[in-house]
Amino acid sequence: MAVAIRLKREGAKNSPYYKIVVADQRKPRDGKFIEIIGTYDPKQKDENFTLKLDRAEYWVGVGARPSQTVGNIITKARKKSAA
Repeated sequence: MAVAIRLKREGAKNSPYYKIVVADQRKPRDGKFIEIIGTYDPKQKDENFTLKLDRAEYWVGVGARPSQTVGNIITKARKKSAA
């Protein structure tokens, strides 16, 4: 089973809000998922995401592939936790 870490869209029209989820790649964007590991709000400035970094590291370690946006969020979270 190919697993991806990606965004699941929620929120109203013109007001997107995303949950960062671990899901089977074959499922639709807003379909079934395995685990919610964070949130992302693109309308908010500066601190616009939350992430369970330990769970993200675990899933990447067992072979899950993050999307480009989620990969950037993971990188930012790593820098934030190191500081």
